[in-house]
Amino acid sequence: MAIAAPLDYLSFATEDEANTTEVFSKASPSVVYVTNTALRRDLFSLNVQEIPRGSGTGFVWDKSGLVVTNYHVIAGAHRLIVTLNDQREYAAEVIGVAPEKDLAVLRIKEPPDNLQSLPLGDSSELSVGRKVLAIGNPFGLDTTLTTGIVSALGREIQAPGGRTIRGVIQTDAAINPGNSGGPLLNSLGQLVGVNTAIYSPSGASAGIGFAIPVNTVKDVVPQLIAYGKVLRPIIGVELASDSWIRRYRIEGVPVVHVYPGLPAASAGMVGARRISRLEVQLGDIITGIDDREIRSNDDYLDALESHKPGDTVTIHTRRKDRELSFEVKLTESQ
Repeated sequence: MAIAAPLDYLSFATEDEANTTEVFSKASPSVVYVTNTALRRDLFSLNVQEIPRGSGTGFVWDKSGLVVTNYHVIAGAHRLIVTLNDQREYAAEVIGVAPEKDLAVLRIKEPPDNLQSLPLGDSSELSVGRKVLAIGNPFGLDTTLTTGIVSALGREIQAPGGRTIRGVIQTDAAINPGNSGGPLLNSLGQLVGVNTAIYSPSGASAGIGFAIPVNTVKDVVPQLIAYGKVLRPIIGVELASDSWIRRYRIEGVPVVHVYPGLPAASAGMVGARRISRLEVQLGDIITGIDDREIRSNDDYLDALESHKPGDTVTIHTRRKDRELSFEVKLTESQ
């Protein structure tokens, strides 16, 4: 009796199924599981114990052992373990963090030779309706694939430090706890985003997930590798807090202090000064940078981060009853 030859599944799969299978097969070796442990002292014995703090996903950035993940995945870690697709575990260390972008870079301390990175795409080419794929470790279930589409572009979400992350990708590809830090891929298998958050009353996927666009990642990660942080341009001022601004219903962001020798001081900007024990006289209140309206610290930082050190910007302020403008050359934060 003749025995039938095994069927080649891909020959019967739809074109979309075959694409999904191929992308997952090529990308999954680059996706890692990140485990974060912290030290905690027992209240009764006073013994210090290492306990799991959280876990998430990351992906290999390059063959030297660099791994990208979310900042909130590794925040407060005492020890980090990176588990590769083949279940090999490696100790890792933090190289740089950007809480305001919810991104972090780790380095595997003794990386193997066969690490595989992901090709980088261009998030500016995304459009609503395009297919996307997410690979991660939801609820600790390693290397899980979900698929969906780009549901919206240009969304805003809150970073762990309270800053607003703008230009975020919204997707209906299921993203659950543990998916954080994992890659969002297009149908070419290119990285187009880093999965970072979900909108869900229950804490599980409700069809609304968010990813940091890869163009932001391409800008931030090289800085984290080189400097350990994002080097944003500055003008050399200290600003009032947003809570203080809201409390006194001020339109704009008051300058509390101008640092001598930095661009704002050279341009002639002035900060607040105390005129009695209970009274402070405001100096310049920043109301705009170039053509952007400034109403909060977030607005101010976003406006500066759209420039590079060495650029000249126009700072619009209100000082008492006068509207002023200053040409200020940005310098590099230290």
